[in-house]
Amino acid sequence: MTFPVLEGKVAIVTGAAMGMGKATAKLFAEARTKVIVADFNEEKGLETVKEILEAGGTAHFIKVDVSDSEQVQNMVKGTIEKYHRLDVAVNNTALTPDDKLVSEFDEEYWDRLMAVDLKGVALCMKYELQQLITQGEGGSIINTSSVSGFRPQPQNIAYVAAKHGVVGMTKGAALENGHHNIRVNSVAPGAIDTPMLRGALEQFGLKEEDYAPQLSILNRFGKPEEVAQASLWLASDLSSYVTGTTIHVDAGYTSR
Repeated sequence: MTFPVLEGKVAIVTGAAMGMGKATAKLFAEARTKVIVADFNEEKGLETVKEILEAGGTAHFIKVDVSDSEQVQNMVKGTIEKYHRLDVAVNNTALTPDDKLVSEFDEEYWDRLMAVDLKGVALCMKYELQQLITQGEGGSIINTSSVSGFRPQPQNIAYVAAKHGVVGMTKGAALENGHHNIRVNSVAPGAIDTPMLRGALEQFGLKEEDYAPQLSILNRFGKPEEVAQASLWLASDLSSYVTGTTIHVDAGYTSR
């Protein structure tokens, strides 16, 4: 049973249609948050909302392409129109990592991935911060980075660059907004069992039993709910003295 540590608060979770974003949205709702389920995938996003409502939670779907400034502004405006405030944001949307060597990377996919995974996080923070500053009551922003932002894998240079950038932007935003009592942190998931990871395994012809021990000293993939728990702690007042840092949810991968 999740404690109601976010009771009365309003949270935006982007990329909430599937995987870690969906798990985070559902956990936040269980913790008594009013959740904005934000995603480009309307069908899957509405499924997330339905599951939250059926479990007794509160949620509303907003379709958004986080690479588009106007859509991100409308996401925040829509949140205020629906729930009249914003307290927490989890900027989680990301594309599947690229699969080319640096010497052969796909420039078109580079641009698209950077637009979503890097610029998208920046745009979300921009308009979320504007709202939180206007309210004048503080808040918490959590950005999803990756172990690839600390320990690069070969053949996904765009993803590695973007996730390094998320870490840097998180620190910069934390430095700028501490005097507003706005905390900005990130989580860095490792090998989490999501549709994205399953797709990557198939793409590279890898088997879970062979690959999991390479990415985890616990010899297993993580669960989306395990990442969601880290975001829940960072969103709550339980982490009130934590800002500008990253929580690694990677079963020791980056410690080796």
